[in-house]
Amino acid sequence: MKIKTMKNRKASLKNKGALELFFIGVGNAFTKLQYQTNLLIIKGNDHLLIDCGTRCPQAMTDLGIHVTDIRNLLITHSHADHIGGLEEVAIMGRYAAHRKPVMVINDTYQHFLWEMSLRGGCGHNERTAHKILTFEDFFDVIRPQRLPEYPRETLGARVGNIDIKMMRTMHIPDLSPDWKSSFWSCGVIIDNRVFFTSDTRYDEDLVLFYEKKFELEAIFHDCQFSIGGVHAGIEELNQFPADIKKKMYLSHYPDNWTQFEGKVKKYGFAGLAKQHVYYVFN
Repeated sequence: MKIKTMKNRKASLKNKGALELFFIGVGNAFTKLQYQTNLLIIKGNDHLLIDCGTRCPQAMTDLGIHVTDIRNLLITHSHADHIGGLEEVAIMGRYAAHRKPVMVINDTYQHFLWEMSLRGGCGHNERTAHKILTFEDFFDVIRPQRLPEYPRETLGARVGNIDIKMMRTMHIPDLSPDWKSSFWSCGVIIDNRVFFTSDTRYDEDLVLFYEKKFELEAIFHDCQFSIGGVHAGIEELNQFPADIKKKMYLSHYPDNWTQFEGKVKKYGFAGLAKQHVYYVFN
């Protein structure tokens, strides 16, 4: 992997064919100094935006991307820093661009996302055939398929030439003992090479199983600098073996991150994930 800087403060949705990860932001839900942790995957003429938080449309505008330029999305869970900009994507797509973006989503989470979050702002804007609008009026859908050979729920899909595997994670509520009893959330493995956990509590099995199966080149892991709540703490992540930590980049961190750079280095992590650079996997 190599890290490539962005030119002229303009991001691109295409490249020459390498797998590239570009973080729209790397901060937590309440960051004021960075953007929220939303991830753009680019490979050749294909792209996929993982999560679209409250500040994501503004971040993309600053990077020369309009929300209607995004053709493919995957949402990992329903917190505002991951879905807060999605209503804008939906409405601008329907009424400005007059085209629907594609979303990689299973039936279970589509129900939660629409009924608990998007329907209130999107469903009643108009009536078609005397009915309120539905999720499919705003998005085309790729249904990921269940992969039975995995010990936890894992789904597979392709977006163009990008291979995606989505596995259930243990994020909320804070006292859920495992992924089965947690509200729906997922991490993503990209091209069997890179793991983006999105938001998760410390879950040793999650990392160890998929790292062993795929011999991952990089892991971008949720991290906070305290213990407790619904995110993995840096002290907990320090329990991983050294060979895993050296390929683990910490994301979704708070604005006081400069106070912990020394600890990140001391513990042997690959580093803090950075926004607005390209992580390139040839």
